[in-house]
Amino acid sequence: MAAAAPLPPEAGANPDVSRIVANPAPLRRSGEGAGPFRKMVIRGAILIDGTGAPPRGPVDIVVENDRIAEILVAGTPGLPLKDGRAPRDFDYELDATGMYVLPGFIDMHAHGSSIDKAPDLSYSYKLWLAHGVTAVRGVQLSEWDVSSVEKARSARNEIVAPRIFDYQRLGAAWGQGTVRTPERARAWVRWAAKNGIDGIKFSLSPTEVPEVVKAALEEAEKLGLGTTAHLSQIGVARMNARQAGDLGLGTVTHFYGHMESLLKSGAIQDVSTDYNFYDEQYRFGEVADIWDEIHEPGTPEWKEYLAHQKENGIVFDPTMTIYAASRDLMKARNADWHDKYTMPQLWNYFQSNRENHGSYFFDWTTRHEVQWRNFYKRFMALMNDYKNMGGRVVTGTDSGFIYKSYGFGFPEEMELLQEAGFNPHEVIQAATLNGALTLYEPKGIVDPPIGTVRVGKLADLVIVKENPLQNFKTLYGTGTPRLNESTQRQERVGGVSYTVKDGIVYDAKKLLAEVADMVVAEKRRLGMPEQGLPRP
Repeated sequence: MAAAAPLPPEAGANPDVSRIVANPAPLRRSGEGAGPFRKMVIRGAILIDGTGAPPRGPVDIVVENDRIAEILVAGTPGLPLKDGRAPRDFDYELDATGMYVLPGFIDMHAHGSSIDKAPDLSYSYKLWLAHGVTAVRGVQLSEWDVSSVEKARSARNEIVAPRIFDYQRLGAAWGQGTVRTPERARAWVRWAAKNGIDGIKFSLSPTEVPEVVKAALEEAEKLGLGTTAHLSQIGVARMNARQAGDLGLGTVTHFYGHMESLLKSGAIQDVSTDYNFYDEQYRFGEVADIWDEIHEPGTPEWKEYLAHQKENGIVFDPTMTIYAASRDLMKARNADWHDKYTMPQLWNYFQSNRENHGSYFFDWTTRHEVQWRNFYKRFMALMNDYKNMGGRVVTGTDSGFIYKSYGFGFPEEMELLQEAGFNPHEVIQAATLNGALTLYEPKGIVDPPIGTVRVGKLADLVIVKENPLQNFKTLYGTGTPRLNESTQRQERVGGVSYTVKDGIVYDAKKLLAEVADMVVAEKRRLGMPEQGLPRP
């Protein structure tokens, strides 16, 4: 396992960035994915198109190269499908009779598997694809020199990977030092735009003061770069989510900044007098305590805040999955997938450790979990109320930290949105169309090429046997137990069957098997038992 690189002096303000460069993914080998084809037909499916429309089917979906060319009525529900349906001049036919087709999922808060967590980026890529994630917003995926190359390789389908949108931290990679002034902020944004960076990730480091952020946001809007912010405790007293929205921020990621915008007394949370931001048990142990310092749901102040943010056009990316362990550590630590699919380096990173970010369970107590559960009630209500008034909510995971393995966090985020009050159709819309709109609108594209299943769109699709609207648990790679009434035995059902990206069909079960083999190989290399993982 590679040693962790030392954190720079102000790294505590960027707490969700690995700081370890990732190794590029190997080239896509023969047999890794089928296609794209001159003409492919996906037969007999039930379509959930991502717009919020109800399911419809059976349909035949015709894909030509990387685009959806036709969506054809294939028969009548309850009656047998007719054989020999047009078109017949296909090069590839996929029988999806009775299966469900959805748009590819979009993870709006992603970091790639760095060398302290896995041998290379293919580990995270394959787990994402195996869970139907066909596009990720890397915030950052990796250091810029790696991210930019991986983005291009994925676009050419030279590697097995989702499409990559490259967001970088303000001041990253340009080689001209830290950005400390508005003039330097504008100069960096111009450099970023010229070098293919899609957007900026703010974190309110000590140098990201309001006037610097304001300048960067103004320049980003001019040049078509998206923006998102983790409004960390380091700077939130001077710039909460309301203030950031007023300056033109595109997305608030996580919960930071929302609650500070709703404090009943002042602008600063009342943390303990011995609080230390760099001590992560203090940071994450006390951040949830803010839940009873804010205006309550339904109050005029609560409603006014949400209306104000809707007027700003700001997007909420709650990433509830990444902090879910804080409210139930045992559940997260013992999730079904860890033994088979969590890389030993990643598992080691998760363990309580004062150096690794997010490994903050030094002495996690019942009180901590109760406070986090109370916090989640308010946080979920905020997301649901925003959605109900027409505000946009998207799905992001931030996996690779806090017992969240890549890919598996996505269906959990969907489950958490449903817990928050979203109906299943609204969850799918958040996971598909809403993410696509958020990624492409800064570029001036109001009708994005991904995010819905429509004629003319890119063929980014998820194909599943189980109805996800009935149970999002069926989207986990490990599936979910269900009693077989014929045998009276429990069996695993679900998991994604196929993920299609740019018209290339990936067998999701095969991708998971390849990841399982990667995990076993690493355990052997490290002299560990092949089955299971060490637990305290």
